[in-house]
Amino acid sequence: MMLDDLGKPMSDDVKEMMVNPEGAATPNGVQKSLPTENVPTPEAQSADGDGTVEANPPPVMPTVEDIAELKARADKATEYWDRLLRQVADFDNFKKRAARDRQEAIKYANEALIEKLLPVLDHFEAGLAAPNATSDPAAQALQTGMSMVFNQLKSVLQEAGLEIVDAAGQVFDPNLHEAISQLESTEVAEGVVLQQIRKGFKLRDRLLRPASVIVAKKPAS
Repeated sequence: MMLDDLGKPMSDDVKEMMVNPEGAATPNGVQKSLPTENVPTPEAQSADGDGTVEANPPPVMPTVEDIAELKARADKATEYWDRLLRQVADFDNFKKRAARDRQEAIKYANEALIEKLLPVLDHFEAGLAAPNATSDPAAQALQTGMSMVFNQLKSVLQEAGLEIVDAAGQVFDPNLHEAISQLESTEVAEGVVLQQIRKGFKLRDRLLRPASVIVAKKPAS
């Protein structure tokens, strides 16, 4: 007879559990099996049921349609990238052109006004160059006042960028001079400005009006 820790006789069920613990029965008569370790689940078993686990399944090879679709997407991405680069370059050129135009507008903002004042300078200069035979103090004071106004006007225009093109004695330059006639001369070489009829003017590096000149040429033999 088997006794428990308290010295009481053991029941048959308890005896059976001690003798055969893996196949012990519950009081209801249902056999209960103990859990086992390292038992593969049905999802981890292979298709043939041999119990082996496939760690790395074989790769799926792409079809011809998949390769064609990937190539079409790559071509479309390249096209979009090239278009983006062109648009960025065009925008940079636009910014540079806009900045250059803005600087040009600031630099030559007074061009139209100065062009209208050029005849005024001509008239001032012609009036001051006329001989003054009178000895009237009032007339002399008037001429002195005109000279002061003329010099002040030239100073203001020069500060705005006006430059005088003085062609007297210079070699004829079609970019700066306008030849109204030619005159035979032995005093200067051929192609040299013999006489300046009207001064020319530039606004910084832009020609406003060419100088009107008479150009020397060789005398006829």
